[in-house]
Amino acid sequence: MKSETARLPLTGVFTALVTPFTEKGALDEAALRKLVRRQVAGGVAGIVPCGTTGEAVTLDADEHERVVAVTCEEARSSRRAVRVIAGCGSNDTRRSARLAERCRKAGADALLAVTPYYNKPTPRGLVEHFKAIADAGELPVVLYNVPGRTGLNMLPETVLHLAEDPRFCAVKEASGSLDQACEILRARPEGFAVLSGEDSLALPIIACGGDGVIAVVSNEAPAQLVELVNAALAGEREEAAALQARLFPLMRANFRESNPIPVKFALHRLGLCGETLRLPLVPLSRSQHKAVEEALQAAGLLAEDGTPVEGAL
Repeated sequence: MKSETARLPLTGVFTALVTPFTEKGALDEAALRKLVRRQVAGGVAGIVPCGTTGEAVTLDADEHERVVAVTCEEARSSRRAVRVIAGCGSNDTRRSARLAERCRKAGADALLAVTPYYNKPTPRGLVEHFKAIADAGELPVVLYNVPGRTGLNMLPETVLHLAEDPRFCAVKEASGSLDQACEILRARPEGFAVLSGEDSLALPIIACGGDGVIAVVSNEAPAQLVELVNAALAGEREEAAALQARLFPLMRANFRESNPIPVKFALHRLGLCGETLRLPLVPLSRSQHKAVEEALQAAGLLAEDGTPVEGAL
């Protein structure tokens, strides 16, 4: 992609999709298709396969490409535009670049690239890492900052430096710092989107000028989160706050253990996919089941008798 190419506009809800597995640990393609169709029906602006929530680090390259391809196939079956932003993150720049190429071939509209974990590169190293991914992938790139996972916080100055290159269309900001998001928002170039990477901070980040969220909770409640974010973007404060209050327990419950452990349990309880994870992740502790179920009930997704609510899925 040439540097003069216009940025890809990103606004709204983008779901960080789980990757469903069979009981034996293989990719469950039928369940994946079902999940993608539900996201499309829920009105999301885009779907993000092969990220943290999708257990991408446990997928081999062929599985990774297949997940992206299936997601694209189902997303393209919609009558409206549903973006597919494929994760290609790794702490090995060469691996990320190769995954970026495969994601493009699989049909992705854009790439999500996390800061390298464990290596702890300098800001200059981060810049070179992301540019190598953009060069190889030839697609717009969403930068992903999640220091709680990577052990490295990408500072606003680095994000803004990369944002000067229109190949970088957005940042998924998951540092947990509203101040950091505001630093990017006040100095970003035109067309560069700031997406919350923390579900519960989507509303305040949008209030500060942000553009949306790459979310976990929309796996369970896509239509509800779309309604919340649309209200926030439209400045409908009371409606957005009421929807936030309803979804907040589920936003919190999804992180009672490492993501995506709780959300996979929740989707299993809703009858949408199995709860199988790949090691080193294991299923949700029994002591946490009640809390997640109560959060699903508060969101109107699970009835008091423990059955999924018809029409809410």
